[in-house]
Amino acid sequence: MVEVQFRFRDDEPVNDPAVTVDAFSEQSNATAVRIEPGDDARDLLPQLDRLALVEINFPAWTDGRGYSAARILREAGYKGEIRAVGDLVIDMLGHLQRCGFDAFAPEKALNPVDAQNAFSRWDNVYQATAVDGRQAIWAKRHPA
Repeated sequence: MVEVQFRFRDDEPVNDPAVTVDAFSEQSNATAVRIEPGDDARDLLPQLDRLALVEINFPAWTDGRGYSAARILREAGYKGEIRAVGDLVIDMLGHLQRCGFDAFAPEKALNPVDAQNAFSRWDNVYQATAVDGRQAIWAKRHPA
């Protein structure tokens, strides 16, 4: 299980600017990568030990491909920061956290109280995930 520390990054500069997935393997000194919709997070799996930061871009809140990218990385053992960037809305936050995101850089400011409440909005979850350690409600109802 990944220890989640929720951080909102709206004014913190990144020391190592993220490069594209395609450029990452060519740049031996890069430690940060930015995944865009359409990039395959599995391309990074052989080089997870080089990564300190993965930014996953959500150009529109309706584009959910970034959720899968984060989950792929976490389930492969990536322990570094995974930061959601772009068009993030309050309703996404709890789901992003369940997929392995631990930092957020929304392009539009979010109400901090609403954002913190979003992380604990639902006591029960329906999907199983190896990321946050929460047991799905069906597993609670029907223990093995």
